[in-house]
Amino acid sequence: MENKKDHPLKKVFIICSKGTIEDVYAALVMTNGAVMEGIEAKIFFTFFGLDAITKKQMKKLKTAVVGNPAMRMPGGIPFPTILGVIPGVEAGVSAMMKSQMDKLDIPRVDEFLDMIVAGGGEIYGCKLAADMFKLKKEDLCEQVKSIITVGELYEMAGGEGSQIVFV
Repeated sequence: MENKKDHPLKKVFIICSKGTIEDVYAALVMTNGAVMEGIEAKIFFTFFGLDAITKKQMKKLKTAVVGNPAMRMPGGIPFPTILGVIPGVEAGVSAMMKSQMDKLDIPRVDEFLDMIVAGGGEIYGCKLAADMFKLKKEDLCEQVKSIITVGELYEMAGGEGSQIVFV
């Protein structure tokens, strides 16, 4: 893929290791942004980040409410961590987050993955994490090109003008 713009960055590999809405979307937005800028982009999902590309989990992502110091209630008041242990609070906060994203017309995870692949980006799962969670390629969404090792990640990510970004 030829760069649309003249960037010193020619290739980026985004690593997503967490499965919360905010972490998965950060990785998706960064990867899609790179694709849109004409930068060769690949995204690697490892550990709980695999939830974003696992067929059974990708539509069930939640927002972290416990131990999230950046979480705020309306009016900017810090969200009390103790509220996160109350049944239904995490689901409610996650629903509110998804509602806000819908209002902004932010694509769903599967739509973002489609956009990344359509733009020439590539999506990979981590072999170690897949083995740990007993996942096979068929358990992952169709946009996943392959399950690869960390060594293969480094081999693909190498070269002048490339960057690995851990989200």
